[in-house]
Amino acid sequence: MHTFKKQWQYHIMLLPGVVFLLVFAYFPLYGLVIAFQDFNPALAFNSPWVGLDNFKYVFSQPNFIRTIWNTLYMSVFKLIGGVVVPVIFAILLNELTNKKTKRIFQTTIYLPHFLSWVILAGIMHELLSIDGLINNIVQLFGGEQIQFLSNPNLFPWTMIISDIWKGFGFGTVIYLAALTGIDQTLYEAAAVDGATRWNKIRHITLPLMVPTIILMTVLAMGTVLNNGFDQIYNLYSPAVYSTGDIIDTYVYRLGIQQAQYSVGAAVGMFKSVVSSILVGGSYFVAYKLVGYKIF
Repeated sequence: MHTFKKQWQYHIMLLPGVVFLLVFAYFPLYGLVIAFQDFNPALAFNSPWVGLDNFKYVFSQPNFIRTIWNTLYMSVFKLIGGVVVPVIFAILLNELTNKKTKRIFQTTIYLPHFLSWVILAGIMHELLSIDGLINNIVQLFGGEQIQFLSNPNLFPWTMIISDIWKGFGFGTVIYLAALTGIDQTLYEAAAVDGATRWNKIRHITLPLMVPTIILMTVLAMGTVLNNGFDQIYNLYSPAVYSTGDIIDTYVYRLGIQQAQYSVGAAVGMFKSVVSSILVGGSYFVAYKLVGYKIF
């Protein structure tokens, strides 16, 4: 109580965020009961109970298994690229001696992180559509048109690469911050011993970045099923459902467009449970490997 009296101003500042979290994150959890009902909007939460029938129906659908595979497939490659590309760029930027050039590159690659996928999807449609800029350039050099957004084989990789491009600037900043904590005398000692730039990167920079790399990778594991609804929804079409449909878009079509509220809620609940397990597991691994604690 004494601590509360001393810090009541901080608690007041925290109150709006707590209220927002309760209203939009915790109160809606009651709605999960419709996953166990044959939900009828006219009856609301008085709809008849069906137990696990909705879950049995979902898991019997071949499209659902395919959707899980699509989600994991794209998420894993996004995760790998989201670690490897920022690490490489952070090291390259760290090697630049011109501070002005370094700031320009850092700002440029960081900019897409602040743009929503609604904006970027419009830009990508202009660039990657059949009559877009990229295909016009390809045809100019005698090549054939490439269906980036309507070819089921190319669509997942278009999503993976574009997601990495959008987010690697943020990761680069984090790894650059980790690089600033490296003792510069280690590089000076290596230079005295005749080490080249590559030797310094290999034997000093990378080993000292490993804890940060492990931490960022493990924490990202908790969001492996959150494959970017806003990105996929704004860019996919029925032509690429076979390879581009993910759990979030599947839930949206079932629950909103087809009005199968109970089935959609069942899929969403399944994803939430698995994601919760992954989040808890990732934090446990992060604590064991690099001593990371939430509190």
